[in-house]
Amino acid sequence: MKEPLPRSGAPAAGDLAPTAIIDADHPEVLAFARAHAGHGTTLRERVAMLYLAVRDRIAYDPYRVQLSATALSASRTLAQGYGWCVPKAALLAAVCRASGIPARVGYVDVRNHLSTRRLREFLKTDVYYWHSYTAIHVDGRWLKATPAFDATLCGKIGLAPLEFDGTADSIFHAFDPQGKRHMEYVRYRGEFDDVPLGRIVETYEAHYPALMELARGEFLRDVGEESAAPPGA
Repeated sequence: MKEPLPRSGAPAAGDLAPTAIIDADHPEVLAFARAHAGHGTTLRERVAMLYLAVRDRIAYDPYRVQLSATALSASRTLAQGYGWCVPKAALLAAVCRASGIPARVGYVDVRNHLSTRRLREFLKTDVYYWHSYTAIHVDGRWLKATPAFDATLCGKIGLAPLEFDGTADSIFHAFDPQGKRHMEYVRYRGEFDDVPLGRIVETYEAHYPALMELARGEFLRDVGEESAAPPGA
């Protein structure tokens, strides 16, 4: 079973190597990396460009979760144009590795206080297990970058999208602009050189038995309808 890597220290060979899920050697992943980081003159500029490209060009959609290496692969996520936190973080790791930048995937359990009614009904909890971010090695430090929520989605829920400039961690805000609780980190699971798919599947099968039924809905539509509804509706 894959064990987490140290949270600090120099990159290892696995932090640059392609895998079945983090397929940094796929032609489309390589092309995406060149297109969105090729004009950066510094490492910080390149990672910031890659982060923004993954954050906003890949729509966040937690309704269409598929738990296979093929479905989670960076190239598949890029081709379909949407994904949830796990494949989006894997894609960011892939385009970083394709650009020669060491990257890993990290995981935490979070309590999300901003979600849709449909999502809460099917998950039966507000805890999101194995929420994923990307750990990127920049100027001698491992920094956390969270590309999950795209700018369009953030606009609908009235939350500023997370920024990442290669100088500091980019993690979810604890509170929204109105002071309401937004995201609470409840358990750190570790950082890995590849997606620990077996562990994720085991946890999801135990906690989210109805998860696949979510695909019948449309996430962005639900967000828009609930955001427009009056308080208490």
